[in-house]
Amino acid sequence: MSAPPTLPITNPQTTSSSVSQSSVLRAFLSRFTSSIRSGFSQRRPWYELLDRSSLARPDSLTEAYSRIRKNFTYFRVNYVTLLTAVLALSLLTHPFSLLVLLSLLGAWAFLYLFRSSDQPLVIAGRTFTDAETLIGLVALTVVVVFFSSVGSLLISALLIGFGIVCAHGAFRVPEDLFLDDQEPANAGFLSFLGGAQAAATAAAARV
Repeated sequence: MSAPPTLPITNPQTTSSSVSQSSVLRAFLSRFTSSIRSGFSQRRPWYELLDRSSLARPDSLTEAYSRIRKNFTYFRVNYVTLLTAVLALSLLTHPFSLLVLLSLLGAWAFLYLFRSSDQPLVIAGRTFTDAETLIGLVALTVVVVFFSSVGSLLISALLIGFGIVCAHGAFRVPEDLFLDDQEPANAGFLSFLGGAQAAATAAAARV
């Protein structure tokens, strides 16, 4: 007499953890994309940024600083876009550094940021706590950034981008710009960092 067939059993805790993790990821990505759209909606016309008739040499360092401050307030989304383009171009011309950086970001995302708290990290039969995982990722980041070509590439690209932004800000005469001081400081790019955790927690709580 044959044994009765074994019915498949689904672990509710594992299913709940997977759903919670995917909900947190979706909430973060939704917040990120909405922040990017909001940032681009505040972008100034590029012809204003590239208007050669508005370029003039500053008479002093004080005037140059004042111009940079006013122009950054007005063109901040354009400047962030320009800085991102310089960084992306530098990484695309160095594929190995790009691969290393993407691997590092992937490790942070899947091993710590979007991993469920009740799902321990197990590598080679050893279970790592959240604190051990965080320390390991921080140590790996320090090694990649400060002891490899990736760090020097990122620093060089950022310095070039900041140099372009400061040079334009110092030579662009801002008298014809309408500066809006009432605009919230956390609007636009990177605002998702402030509210991503709250949005992710709320999404996880609904599961």
